[in-house]
Amino acid sequence: MDHPKALRPEEHANYSSAKMGKSTIFRSDRIMVGLNAFEPGQEHALHAHEGMDKVYQVLEGRGTFLLEDREEPMEPGLMLVAPEGVPHGIRNDGGERLLVLAILAPAPG
Repeated sequence: MDHPKALRPEEHANYSSAKMGKSTIFRSDRIMVGLNAFEPGQEHALHAHEGMDKVYQVLEGRGTFLLEDREEPMEPGLMLVAPEGVPHGIRNDGGERLLVLAILAPAPG
């Protein structure tokens, strides 16, 4: 394995006008670290993961965390942990881009 080096996640963001952009920063069998990049108005619909926990960390922008029974405002610095089986999603209902670090463990398929 190569020695790790520090990086700026936002430099790896992949924005798309068609749909939420995804990019992978690191992946192993144990963990996946990626970015979800949202233009204004884009959404990652409510969904759940079996056998995986997910952590969202808001890096830039504002939006809404979607949960099965409520919605929570998002802003830089906020984190949401979605344990296995808990429905979650994200909506960029702000007027600027939204960038969210996503960590899944174990890594998907």
